[in-house]
Amino acid sequence: MTPRDAEHGGGADVAVLAVHADAVEVCVFAADGGETRTRLPDVELGVWHGHVPDLVAGSRYGLRVHGRWDPERGLRHNPAKLLLDPYARGVEGEVALVPEIFGHTVDAGFEGDLAVADDRDSAPFVPRGVVLGDLPAGLRVRPDERPHVPWADTVVYEAHVRGLTQQFPEVPADERGTYAALAHPAVLDHLRSLGVTTLELLPIHASTSEIALRRRGLSNYWGYNTLGFNAPHAGYATAAARAAGPEAVRTEFRRAVQALHAAGVEVLLDVVYNHTCEEGPDGPHLSLRGLDDATYYLRDAGGRPFDVTGCGNSLDFAEHRVVQFALDSLRYWVGEYGVDGFRFDLMTTLARGRDGFTPDHPFLVALAADPVLAGTKLVAEPWDVGPFGWRTGQFPQPLHEWNDRYRDGVRRFWLTDAREIAFGHSAPVAAGRGLREFATRFAGSADTFDVQRGRLTSVNFVTAHDGFCLADLVAFDRKHNEANGEGNRDGSDGDTSWNHGVEGDTSDATVLELRRRSIRNLFATLVLSSGVPMITAGDEFGRSQGGNNNAYCQDNEVSWLDWKLEDWQTELLDDVRELLALRRRYPVLREAGVRRGSPVREQRQDLLWYSEDGGQMTVEQWHEPDRRILQVLVDGRDRGQESVLVVVNGGPRQLDVTLPAVEGLPTFHPRWASTPDRRRRVAPAGTSLRVAPWSVRVLASS
Repeated sequence: MTPRDAEHGGGADVAVLAVHADAVEVCVFAADGGETRTRLPDVELGVWHGHVPDLVAGSRYGLRVHGRWDPERGLRHNPAKLLLDPYARGVEGEVALVPEIFGHTVDAGFEGDLAVADDRDSAPFVPRGVVLGDLPAGLRVRPDERPHVPWADTVVYEAHVRGLTQQFPEVPADERGTYAALAHPAVLDHLRSLGVTTLELLPIHASTSEIALRRRGLSNYWGYNTLGFNAPHAGYATAAARAAGPEAVRTEFRRAVQALHAAGVEVLLDVVYNHTCEEGPDGPHLSLRGLDDATYYLRDAGGRPFDVTGCGNSLDFAEHRVVQFALDSLRYWVGEYGVDGFRFDLMTTLARGRDGFTPDHPFLVALAADPVLAGTKLVAEPWDVGPFGWRTGQFPQPLHEWNDRYRDGVRRFWLTDAREIAFGHSAPVAAGRGLREFATRFAGSADTFDVQRGRLTSVNFVTAHDGFCLADLVAFDRKHNEANGEGNRDGSDGDTSWNHGVEGDTSDATVLELRRRSIRNLFATLVLSSGVPMITAGDEFGRSQGGNNNAYCQDNEVSWLDWKLEDWQTELLDDVRELLALRRRYPVLREAGVRRGSPVREQRQDLLWYSEDGGQMTVEQWHEPDRRILQVLVDGRDRGQESVLVVVNGGPRQLDVTLPAVEGLPTFHPRWASTPDRRRRVAPAGTSLRVAPWSVRVLASS
């Protein structure tokens, strides 16, 4: 939609994709609710277009589409249903839970017959698009505004707008849980003092909640149920901005991005282009379904709806118009709001052509070639639930990837394998498991990401929004999702956790000490590994969700971060800050594996591996199934940088470890430890160091 100024006649030029339609109407609503319909006069290659004279900045509008009703063939045109423009930049109103929002006839329980179209008007019960004018000069994105943090220096912090700030005590009550709160000095100070460079926000696209959730009195808190791909979700704006309308909502989010940039923090958006909120074929009729179901939504070879997301529908990225739609949306968020990049939910869906996933998919090629998007940070969640959907390590440059192999391998080493050892069993060491797997993950998962893409391709994480948070990972063996209303059937049954002997809350000091040591071991591994670390908000001070590992529908204290910290939480926060400060202090920790122009064959290995006797690890030692001790020298000598030695004891016994004698590194200075023993004596190379069970020690050459 392109609004014209008064000099050029006002109104707006409109183009709508509806390939199979017989007619498209643009409906503009007056303040009193009156509706003016303008039928678009022209169609070319399935795009209906024309000029709508009364569509101006501030107008509330929707679309109505005429055509055949044949759901079996993806033809679901019903002019009684007001549709949200998928390009709408402002969205106003909520989806009401009434039968009128469905395109087919349903009863009070929302069960019905797809073959019969419903002729009741949905306009009073669905959101409308709002035409927005240009941003004021002071809010427009400046070319020099973005922090442009190099990937090697990046530390990602995954957070939910509401959950991060809803209980933040320094934030004024009327700003908590909003975009405005992201710009509050206390929030910015926390991010900077922690060492975060990049804030990754869970979805902020306009969204609504699934019918089933709403019937249980719950909502889709995470927001992975998109309604409008080009408008910020109004529910995350302050009450004042919501009352003022979508333009004020846009302004509030844009100012938050400006403030984060001024603090040196990048903003990534978690975006959901793989499916929409219209659910399965019997779901509501809100936007794309009524415009052109056959074009937008994925279907199998027999023409039946084909869901590879597990959310009821999947967008069809084999259609070039779907690819265009996603690219247009991404460019808009970069150009209008200044965001620095995107994390793509279930990105395998976005790379499926007619024959399934392909790394040469036009969408992926476009991301690399597009002049607006190529300079942004792009991160893939490299899987979906469809056939051959797991694709970790297979996305092309410039995409980086969430590394689930890292998550699982590190958890196994410190938690589930450790549990077996603690109970007196031999740790199950399958092919690639145990110490070898731990080392592979620590080194940037070279088995997953090839040399040309490099170790920084791996976005390393131990937890994310989906699954146990870190404190629950060490406190629960089983999920406890009863509050979700699904009989505890939802969420993962294999979260690779260890409760350390007691399920949930306990006052046992020994259990609590072991849990907190495990948290520190996991954090140390994450921060010191090659690759890009991602922290889940609240893990830095041990927040809990009470064992809920799928809190997507918990918009309450279960999910909101509690900033009233106990002493042990403050100590943990200090330790995490110290770890991230070490990562900043020693460049070799960030740059290990980052090639500086020399051919790989001319460069010395920058990770050297030693056993407890100070000698280099042998092939035989790497294959010892019960081996749990390792020294890793992150070698900075070739770079003219200080080196860092990481000593890992993943076993139940205290051990004396001989520090390696390495040319040019005569002494090692203790810098951090995951145990209460914080002695900081300088240790000469070749001398013995006592290492506690289940612990990590960090030393540096100076």
